[in-house]
Order: sequence, then C-alpha cells, then structure tokens
Amino acid sequence: MFHYARWKILAILGSVLLSLLIASPNVLPVGAQKFMADNLGLRPLTLGLDLQGGGNVLMAVDKKDMVRKLQDQLTGDIRAGMRDAKIGYSNISKIDSGVTVRIIKPEDFDKAKTELSKLLQPLDAGLFAAGTVSNLFKLTQNTDQFSFTIEPAGLDAKVSSAIQQSLKIFESRFNGSGVTEPILQQQGKDRVSIQLPGKQNLKSVLDTLETTGSLSLTLLCAEQPQSATQAVPPDCKAFPQKEDVDRLIAKKKKDAEDAKTDYVKPTEDELKSLSQMWLKTASRDSVSGADLVDAQPSFDQNNRPVVSFKLNQRGAVKFGKLTAENVDKPFAIVLDNVIMSAPRINEAILGGSAQISGNFTLEETQSLSVVLKSGALPAKLDVIEQQVVGPSLGADSIRAGLIASLVGLIAVMIFMLLPYGLYGVIADIAVLINLLMLVAIMSLFGFTLTLPGIAGIVLTLGMAVDSNVLIYERIREEWRNGRTAMGAIETGFKAAFATVLDANVTTLIAAVVLFGVGSGPIRGFAVTLAVGIATTLFTAFLLTKFMVAMWVKWKRPKEITL
Repeated sequence: MFHYARWKILAILGSVLLSLLIASPNVLPVGAQKFMADNLGLRPLTLGLDLQGGGNVLMAVDKKDMVRKLQDQLTGDIRAGMRDAKIGYSNISKIDSGVTVRIIKPEDFDKAKTELSKLLQPLDAGLFAAGTVSNLFKLTQNTDQFSFTIEPAGLDAKVSSAIQQSLKIFESRFNGSGVTEPILQQQGKDRVSIQLPGKQNLKSVLDTLETTGSLSLTLLCAEQPQSATQAVPPDCKAFPQKEDVDRLIAKKKKDAEDAKTDYVKPTEDELKSLSQMWLKTASRDSVSGADLVDAQPSFDQNNRPVVSFKLNQRGAVKFGKLTAENVDKPFAIVLDNVIMSAPRINEAILGGSAQISGNFTLEETQSLSVVLKSGALPAKLDVIEQQVVGPSLGADSIRAGLIASLVGLIAVMIFMLLPYGLYGVIADIAVLINLLMLVAIMSLFGFTLTLPGIAGIVLTLGMAVDSNVLIYERIREEWRNGRTAMGAIETGFKAAFATVLDANVTTLIAAVVLFGVGSGPIRGFAVTLAVGIATTLFTAFLLTKFMVAMWVKWKRPKEITL
C-alpha cells in the first residue's frame, strides 16, 4: 500500500490538475471563458431553466389531425388497391374514426376482403406481446360495405412513434438554428416538453416548432375553381396560396394589436375561405419532401431571398420525369398545406435542384432551410402552454443553492476534522477535490445543472465523507485488535473497500433507475448523483489512500491517533 509506482503518482496528480483546468471556466471572467472555449473547447457548466431562466414550451400531438391524415391516406390506398385488383367499388366515405367502401359485385366480396386486409397496417407488438398481432385498423364487413376503424391501441402507438420522431427532429432543428442546450422530453402519452435555458424571446422558437416542414412538388389539376363554393374534383385537393395566407395573418395580427389581445393563428375554416388552387393527389403526380437532402438560403436572379433545395437520386429521377412529361404545365411547391409558388414548367428539370420563392425575408429563408433539412414532423403538434422564466428567479436559485452547498461543505469538513484530527484534514482535502472533479466532469460532458442537481451535489459531499468514516473506523478497529499502525492502516483500507463499493453501487443503481424513468429535474438529480458516486470512489480509495500513504512514509507513525 505504501509504495506507489511513478506512473500511478503521475496519474493521480494529473487527474487532479486536469480537473482543475476543466473546471476553471466556471470561476473565470467572461473574456477568459471565451478564450478557453475557442482555444481549448472548455466551457462552464450548462445551467438549467430553473437556474438561468429561459423559455418553456409544452406541445401536444393533434390527434384529430392525425386521424384525418390517416383517413386521407387510407382513402387513397383503398382507391388504388381496388383499381389495381379490378374490383368495382363505390361510395368511399369517411366516418368518425375510419373509412367505408361499398363493393358493387357480390362475387368480388372475398377478393375485396383479401385486398383490403393488406391495408390494416400491422404494428410492432413489442417484446411481451406473446405472439399477438396488433393492427392500426380494424376491418369489418356488413354485406356489401367494408368498414375500416382506427384501433385505440393503434392510434396510441402512432402517437408514441410520432413523439419520438418529433424529439429527434426538434433536436436537429435547434442544432441548426443556433439554439443551444435545449431540454427535450416526452411528457405523458402525447406531449412534448421543450425547455430552452437562457432563451427569453420565444417567437422565433415557436415558428421553428410549429412548422411541420411537409414539402411536396405537385402538378395542378387541369380544372381550377371558378368560385369559392365550387366542389373539388375527386382526384384533387384545395390549397390556399402564401400571399393570401400572409395577408390574413397580417390582418389578424393588426386586429389583435388594436384590440390589445393575443394573436391567434388562422383556423382551418378561415384558410378555406381564402382563394384556393386545386392540386392533384395521386402519388405519381408529385414528389415528396422525403427525398430532399439539402436546403440552403440563397437569392434568385432578382436578388430576392429564396430557399434552394436539392433532391436525392430517387427524387431527382422522379422530378425529372415529372417535369419532362408536363412541359408548359404549372406545378406547385407546397409547404405545410400552403402553396408557396406555382411556376410553369418551361423545360425538364433533370438536376434535382430547384428553388422555393414566396416573398420571404432573409430570416425566413434561414429558418425554413433548417426546418426542411431536419425533415417533416410526423404529426401536427399544437402549443398548449408557453412560459418564460426570468433570469432574476434563476439568480435567486443559484444563490440559495450556493449557500446550501457551502453550509453543507463546511459542516461536513468540521464533522471530519473534530473526531479524526489529521486524518480528518486529509478527508476534507479529498472532499474538496471530489467537488472539483464533479464540476469538471459535468462541465466536460455538457451535463445540465439544475436546482435538484445542486441537491445531488450536497448529497454527494455527505456520501464522500461517509466512505472516509467507514475506512477510518475500520482502521481504528484493526488498531484496537492489536495490529501495528502501518498494518491497521493497510488492512483498514482493504477491508472497507468492499463495504464502500457495495454502498455506492446500490446508490448508482438507484440513480440509473431515476434517470431512466424520471424526467426534467429528476434526471438532473440522477446525473449529478451518478457522477458524484464515480468521483467519490476515486477520491476515497485512490486519492485519500495516496495522501495517507505519503504521510505514513514520511512520519512512520508508531500508533494510530484517530
């Protein structure tokens, strides 16, 4: 125990000095912090929403919109399936939670059932499903009418999948838009909580969040509406144009400002009241934004801000074929069910590149580029709650947390100093280095420090000296049992190791469980606790043992004075 190889000494001292360097940005002035961030990549702790203030947004999946999209998709699939199978059908209609279709000839009933069963959309039943099959839709037959209804469990699965995909897309959008350190979490079955520490203005953030980012390049129908009441043809769908939508939004904002009320986005009925254009709905007549690989803000030949985008090989081939077969015909660039522009195809576009224009500002093209590159959201999410936490409240939380930590640290150090004397001093040094290493690790890996995380730090300080107490008491016991001073110290460290390790591992398991099932503040506490356990084991059995060994080699004590 009392002999250390040179490499071990260098490793222990190097770890402490490296921790000091990594943690130093937390106490340096802003200019020094910027220098270390630019040259060494070292940054101070990331503070959570409760410590530095910021914005908090709660969004929920619009289940009604999801059901409508599923019905539209199913209607198209039924029509295509019956046409390919040459089965006569009529009266495809939507019901509350599904779609119905009538089969004309009785001899086609069995064939229709077989074809329609292919549209049930089996779902992943999960690990414990025991071989059961779960579908998104349920198919029933009543003589000549077949009915699809959406299964509640299937809808829940779609919502859950949409939430997980949305979290990934939001993270990508924030990384591309310069909003750093967002905290994205699922809340309940159909909600997403988004915390943006340090972000006080939520307008640009909400624009990024609420834009679904669904892009399509679609041919216009040969027939176009002559009046607002004209019925839409079966193979077409009506969409408003961006200019009209912008005018409606501007009017609603001015009315809200005049009435000193909050602005409310246009409703579906208000959008339907605008002048519409009819676009083809068949997949062969459009190219999906799913084939988009890049989007960048740029300028057109008239120096107006536009978004330039590029399609992958599959999308480029399809778009090239689409434009080659429809020269001199108009097509529409549609984003989130709004026609951005409807240019005429002058020639085949074979390179897979195009531009989206629409009287954008430069800021709008930058935001739209980020949204398009990150991909379209799988479902519409509505903002149901938003709030801004002021920085003054965060400053009060930091002050209270620092006071609590200092009081706890001083109390722990006095507790160790009084009964253990010099050994208590060694333990106190180890506690201070433990705190230093904890801050260094959290700063290095970008863990977010929250108010519960400060509680985890205080708890770590108590657990750190608890390990020293177990070691020192075991040394006392070995000394009383007749061992020499050097033998008691060596045996005390060896014998206490298993006990301290077991205690910390069980606590680590609890921290992992808290992190896995918890959210928000609970996770912040769990992260701090887990990191604290790792640093405690290092300081208790490497650093403390090293300092005691150095003191023993120097003093050669004949008795234990614990």
